[in-house]
Amino acid sequence: MIEHLYFHIPFCHRVCPYCSFYKHTPGATPMTGFVEALLAELDRQNDAHDLKPRTLYFGGGTPTALSETHLENLLSGLRSRLDFSGVAEFSVEANPRTVTPSKADMMRRLGVTRVSLGIQAWDAETLHTLGRDHEPDEAGETWRVLQQAGFSSLNMDLMFSIPGQPAEVWRRTVEKAVTLQPDHISAYNLNYEEDTEFFQRLRRGQYHEDDSRDAEHFYLALDVLETAGYEHYEISNYARPGHRSLHNESYWLGRDYLGFGPGAFSTVADFRWKNVADTAEWMRRASSGNSAAEPAEEINDAARRVERFGLELRTARGLPLNLVLPAQRPMLETLEKEGLLLVAGGRVRLTRAGKPLVDSVAVALMGN
Repeated sequence: MIEHLYFHIPFCHRVCPYCSFYKHTPGATPMTGFVEALLAELDRQNDAHDLKPRTLYFGGGTPTALSETHLENLLSGLRSRLDFSGVAEFSVEANPRTVTPSKADMMRRLGVTRVSLGIQAWDAETLHTLGRDHEPDEAGETWRVLQQAGFSSLNMDLMFSIPGQPAEVWRRTVEKAVTLQPDHISAYNLNYEEDTEFFQRLRRGQYHEDDSRDAEHFYLALDVLETAGYEHYEISNYARPGHRSLHNESYWLGRDYLGFGPGAFSTVADFRWKNVADTAEWMRRASSGNSAAEPAEEINDAARRVERFGLELRTARGLPLNLVLPAQRPMLETLEKEGLLLVAGGRVRLTRAGKPLVDSVAVALMGN
């Protein structure tokens, strides 16, 4: 039985220079055909697996880049094919320029419970650096539209350690977010991913990584948000009580999930595969009832253990102590003495000092 479903909508009206996900402008893509291909892929997987969704997630790209008609057809198609009685969370990512009051009302009516709005920053200069296509006032208006639509939970995506972004500007961004009372805030440290324009600027020396700046911005967000009553339950995620992202938690805890759409990943049992990252080719395969997946890779015990280190250590729940091998116990003790880890209740958790160093700590702890 598969309980977690992800749908990748790769369309963006403008491609952000820092984003490494599979995405592109709509171009000449026939949107009716795209929606039909997604539903055809769902039909095929429904025949192969026992789909009983507990969480659904529309990511991208920009799912709300679909017109209201196409998005409504997609949501209606899902509801006619799946049993929604067990759905605890249905999330849709949105861009401030792609949400209208009628589109928001339609999404809520057809079962969407949670919307994640990609705001990233509340000042025009930082938005310009990020290549975003909206202004701060547009983001504020869209936020009001979503609040008025009555979704069960609203998330606000923010980003820090952006070139040219002073700590004080980041502080004002986080404080502004708090005044708007989101149920959940995702605060991401900018990463320079390969195959992005930002990575090329880094290589050319136009941009520079700065661990001290990263840590300063991280602690600033941590202090402001915890003071405001948000639980820091994963390195980049903060939630009010009852508003954790259930879908993302399924990834962090290693649950099985199926991905639909071009470039989407799936992990079931000991296998992981990726759909072809080519929208036209994916549509051709999916529409004809054929698999759009590239060859699957087997996840052996060693690979699964590495993933659990990399993901569970990021959470407030922490890493099960029994995953730390005897040969790694001396390093565990060293990291604990350095104040980066806390071992209690059969779990290994990051301390405040260890949180901004999570990746380095995980690598050190996994070493033999």
